Amino acid sequence: MNDFKQAQPQLQFQSQFQYLIGVDGGGTGTRVLLVDKDGTELARASAGPSGLMHGAKAAWESILTAIDKAFAETGIATPAFEKMAIGCGLAGVNNKVWADEFRATNPGFAGLALETDAGTTLLGAHQGQPGVIIALGTGSVGEVMHADGSRREVGGWGFPSSDEASGAWMGLRAMNHVQHALDGRSPMDVFAQALIDFCGGSRDAVFAWLGGANQTKFAQLAPLVIEYAGHNQKAKNILLDAGLEVEKMAHALDPTGIMPIALCGGLADAIWAYLPEKLLQRVTKPIGDSAAGALILVKKQFLKS
Repeated sequence: MNDFKQAQPQLQFQSQFQYLIGVDGGGTGTRVLLVDKDGTELARASAGPSGLMHGAKAAWESILTAIDKAFAETGIATPAFEKMAIGCGLAGVNNKVWADEFRATNPGFAGLALETDAGTTLLGAHQGQPGVIIALGTGSVGEVMHADGSRREVGGWGFPSSDEASGAWMGLRAMNHVQHALDGRSPMDVFAQALIDFCGGSRDAVFAWLGGANQTKFAQLAPLVIEYAGHNQKAKNILLDAGLEVEKMAHALDPTGIMPIALCGGLADAIWAYLPEKLLQRVTKPIGDSAAGALILVKKQFLKS
């Protein structure tokens, strides 16, 4: 994003790096930001999921696909990995076994900086300054960075036990409504029918869909929750409850109520109108995204001013 580029100091690459790449990897998709040796943004691109819950091999495949797309946009052939440094903010990095496997399968990048997607979202949202982020996408997590550089995370325990207010959490609650409607435990309504149609149109189709459902698939139901929330109380209640969960995370991260809170992620805009009024007075848009934060991470580790 242009604002991000203009805000950055000019830094010099160490001699072996021709390009730097910032990666934002989650359970649904991967986004990369490519800059050249002068720090100029060249391209952004996306690919499939690279959250580490899908495995290190799948994560690298998505990341490399997105990098190839980014270079293709510029008309530059993808260079040898040893000429690039890469910063990755990935869901699942707090699982040390997954993180170690990802590092061990580095396909040859000369520099690799690894952080949670929450950590890179925090860096991007406040440009490395103190503040709070609550990130809402396929999963959810909140993190605060204090003036002394110390950080603390809330949530992020993983689906289905955590990830409150996330797309997967919304989808799970929506599917529970479908089950109640199909059983006659609550009235069938247009929202439930839309979800049934999405799954294949019948009770048997819903069972089959559930048989292969994971975090990513449940998150695919979130757009229907958002679509129907304007005129269906069940869908609206899911988003109102999501707003309350965001408020809980905000209070846990900053009980003083004085730090800026950036609401981030693909579902941030959809949730905004359903936040409690008091919280609405504090939330802001992030300055930069997680990919921009990953670029800050890799610059801190591999560049010199």
